[in-house]
Amino acid sequence: MIKTHVNTGDIVKVIAGNHRGAQGKILRVLREKDQIFIEGVRMIKKHLGRSQDRPQGEIIEKEGPIHISNVKLMEAVAAKSSSKKSTKKVNAETGETPKKKTRTKKEAPSHQEK
Repeated sequence: MIKTHVNTGDIVKVIAGNHRGAQGKILRVLREKDQIFIEGVRMIKKHLGRSQDRPQGEIIEKEGPIHISNVKLMEAVAAKSSSKKSTKKVNAETGETPKKKTRTKKEAPSHQEK
């Protein structure tokens, strides 16, 4: 399986293309084609033919795919896992992340000695 920076359920913002600036929740991820479907973004009209359920046919609106490189992760949804590790929500705009331990650098030796 191909690794991506977003998953189903994440909140993303479109940063490139005709729908720049739009935000929404990811409905589906097509990893093979590097495309995603975002709720309410890139609505396309699909013409459905006649059937027993629709004797006149029908035109429906649904989300179209957007390339995965055109979106930025805004908020990640907690991943379901069987282990005790849990992923918390992260907001990229405000920088709210779980607190991380900071490492202090050792002072570099001075090269002034001759």
